Amino acid sequence: MHDLKIDNEYFEHVLLGTKTFEIRKNDRNFNVGDIVILNEWNNTDLSYTGRKIICRITYVTNYEQKQDYVVFSFIKLP
Repeated sequence: MHDLKIDNEYFEHVLLGTKTFEIRKNDRNFNVGDIVILNEWNNTDLSYTGRKIICRITYVTNYEQKQDYVVFSFIKLP
């Protein structure tokens, strides 16, 4: 399970279902099937809002990414 910070701008797109991927430094060894908790971060107040979305990783690739970065797709869980 991975707890991740996500800016409120991007959180809204995940909430709406228009954003279904993340580009992240792979310092957590992301794998298909992993659970990710996206915690909304307010960049203005520099604090968590308390809202979160729980997701499951469905695909991971490092194709054409910076060194040590991956793209993973996910589905939201109820």
